[in-house]
Parts: sequence; C-alpha cells; structure tokens
Amino acid sequence: KPKPNISHTHLQTTINMRVATFLTTLFAAFACGEAFVAPSRSTSCVGRSVAGALPKSSSLQMSAFDGIKEPVQSYVDIWTPMFKQASEAGLVPDFLLHWGHGAAMASVLLSMGVIGAYMGWQIRLGNGEEVTPLTLGDTIREAHPKIIGGAFFFFLLGGQGGLVLLDTQGQSILESPHAMTAALSVALLATQAVLPKLFATENGKLARDVHAYLGTATMTVLFAHLVTGLNLGLSF
Repeated sequence: KPKPNISHTHLQTTINMRVATFLTTLFAAFACGEAFVAPSRSTSCVGRSVAGALPKSSSLQMSAFDGIKEPVQSYVDIWTPMFKQASEAGLVPDFLLHWGHGAAMASVLLSMGVIGAYMGWQIRLGNGEEVTPLTLGDTIREAHPKIIGGAFFFFLLGGQGGLVLLDTQGQSILESPHAMTAALSVALLATQAVLPKLFATENGKLARDVHAYLGTATMTVLFAHLVTGLNLGLSF
C-alpha cells in the first residue's frame, strides 16, 4: 500500500507551529517570574491563580535531580576543598569566586554562541560557502559546527566549575531554576549535535528544518539560563 504523500508545505507548517508553541510556553513559564527568582524567595504565578494546585518549584527542582544529585555532589566534593583553601589563603578574590563562572559563561554565549547561531542561519539562507573575517579562512558551513561545538565544550566544562564554586560558597547545588535551565540547555545542545547526522538521509530536509528552528529555541533557553544565573548570583 503506497504511503500517503505529505507535502513540504504541510511539514513546514507543522514544524513552525510546534516551535512557536514551544517558545510561547517557554516564554510564559519565565514570564511568571518563577524562573528568575532565587528558590528561597520564589512565588509561583500559577499558584497565585490556582491556589496552590501545583507543587512548588523547589520541590519540582529537587525531584528532577533526585537520581543524580548524590553522585554529582560526590564529584563536586573532590574539588571544593582546593577552592576553599585558595579562598581562605587569599589567592582567589571573593568577587572572582562569586562572579567568575558567570562572567566566563556569558562571554562564551555572547561570542561563540551568538556567532555560531548567526552562521547557522546564514547557511540556511544559502550563504554557507562564503568566507568572512569571523570564519578565519573557513567557509561559514565549515566554521559553524566548530564554533558551536567549541561553545558546547566550554559550557560543559564551565558547568562543572559553576557547581564547584557554588558549593565552595556554601550553597546547595542542583536546587535552583539555574540548574533546571542548565539541564535543558545541555539536552537541547546534545540534540542539535545529533541532528546533522540525519541531513544525508531521506528525511534530511525535515532534519534541517528542525535543526534550524530548534537552534533558535536553544539560544532562547541559553539566554534564559543567563538570566537565572544572574538572579542566583544576586540572591546571596
């Protein structure tokens, strides 16, 4: 029996609708204010209208990381003593201990992240074979995965540092909106890394569409992660 013929226009419309729904839901969740306040002071906007029908975000955050918190804490405990000793010896200024992680990760996002996302859309618009000062001799198509891959590496490495520095300052790890947006960001970036493997398949066009729009959603989540991190830093 022949398979039904689904037009490209129908597929494109479906993708656009799903991405729009995802972004709208994400924006609504952060617009509540819950995602941008420290756990100790958070108030759910949903709870204000539904009179506590949903569990508090702190409970959701704790349950989301229940399975990995103990091993992650054990890993963090390996490095925390060294940072505490350096801090007590005056080798690391308090300001650097508190804001160093945020400054480093923000610089990666605002440079490699933004440039990589821009290049991705340039490829989609048909400019992938161009060479620009930002590509350092490569074409845009060649530079895009290198820059985004490098950003992903620094995010993974910096995330570990963020956990250690948070623990060094006596704060609980994996119990904040910042941890939630971090997990979501990593999951989206990992998905983005896999999608290009499908470009050469029979579903390549669909994979390219998903990669482009999901990439934009990933950048939205990363900027939300930046905001939750700033709020976490200001909370103690």
